[in-house]
Amino acid sequence: MGRKAFRAIACLLPLLLFSFASAWAGEVFEATLKNGLKVLLKEDHRAPIATFQVWYKVGSKNEGPGITGASHLLEHMMFKGTERYSPMQFARIVQKNGGWSNAFTGKDYTAYYENIAADRLELVLELEADRMQNLLLDPQEFKAEREVVKEERRLRIEDDPTSLLREELLASAFKAHPYRQPVIGWMSDLERITREDLYRYYKTYYVPNNASIVAVGDFDKFEILKKIEKHFGPIPPGSNPPRPRTVEPEQNGERRLLLRKEAELPFLYIGYHTPSLTHPDRFALEVLSAILSEGKSSRLYKGLVYDKQIALYAGADYSWIHTDPNLFYFYASVLPGRTAEEVEKAIYAEIERLKGEPVSDRELQKAKNQIEAFFILSQDSIFFQGEILGMHESVADWRLWEAYLPGIRAVTVEDVQKVAKKYYSEDNRTVAILAPIKGSSQ
Repeated sequence: MGRKAFRAIACLLPLLLFSFASAWAGEVFEATLKNGLKVLLKEDHRAPIATFQVWYKVGSKNEGPGITGASHLLEHMMFKGTERYSPMQFARIVQKNGGWSNAFTGKDYTAYYENIAADRLELVLELEADRMQNLLLDPQEFKAEREVVKEERRLRIEDDPTSLLREELLASAFKAHPYRQPVIGWMSDLERITREDLYRYYKTYYVPNNASIVAVGDFDKFEILKKIEKHFGPIPPGSNPPRPRTVEPEQNGERRLLLRKEAELPFLYIGYHTPSLTHPDRFALEVLSAILSEGKSSRLYKGLVYDKQIALYAGADYSWIHTDPNLFYFYASVLPGRTAEEVEKAIYAEIERLKGEPVSDRELQKAKNQIEAFFILSQDSIFFQGEILGMHESVADWRLWEAYLPGIRAVTVEDVQKVAKKYYSEDNRTVAILAPIKGSSQ
């Protein structure tokens, strides 16, 4: 659920948030097992449920040439059986006990989770510990699942013009850093990756000293820690996995690409290199993202959709919870009868306005309130509490989440203008434009 859902009550929250956020951050219990497995536990007794999450510090950035998509394919295979459990039995056991299991892969991490009744929590501990070390990777299951992932790529990327355009944007914006690689992988690699490739990948990265456990819910943290030690403690640590050492060189000139694809309307992305989680500018950039695109009164919606009527929709997104610098990107779908060039110029006009005119105090406070509204209301979800801890710990350190609200509150009008001037330069941008073509006649 996004921050947009909470705009209506944002103005009611500032006084409430300070004490709540401080208490929330202080309740996280941390431990590390002898095999290097990090454990983060947070008690939440509002309902008799719990979320259990296992985070591995491996994602698409860890994949070398020829095995892009390995992290995501391995995520699929983690549900395909171990020496003890047959394929799909994992999910059926969780569902039979009233729970839900799933997983997701990113550029910096892969995460597995179960949401279940608190009194069934030890069941999923046993299941997750088993597949951390005993995955079968059956050759026939591997071949079948590889075809599933290839079809997923066709549907999600190759048959979706805007998704394909974003993939092209990243591949052009990053010349050296593996963030240029799609999480789902290049099709040529998916066609050639072998079961042996994936087994080596599993044994390299799926080790306790490269993982974190996050649990939130209705339990006693010391009792759960004992059970975690029981199931995960005997798993031997592995060698420290290799880490990408490539640093993306500074961009010294605009990059542009044109994608000709069957589509109804033009679309464009404009990406700027920006810092990630550990950089102090992240707070001002997060606030700036809200000013630009949070709701119908945001600058991009009002300027391009409502006033100029040249875009169906427009927005901005700042990808900051990453290990390394990523992109702050603008996007827009061009209204029929208008051109991508018009929309691009309008976005640049909004950027120059940010550089030349400080945002108003009211506009700044509204953006902060929207961000804080999302923070406070998201705590109703034990899954989100665990997810945000797991993301921060996998990327850097979970304690950085404690600095989030204080950092947002400290952002000034001058900070917003400073980051706009610092990062939104022509030499630092990559522009990707979708040029629709008509499909072949039947």
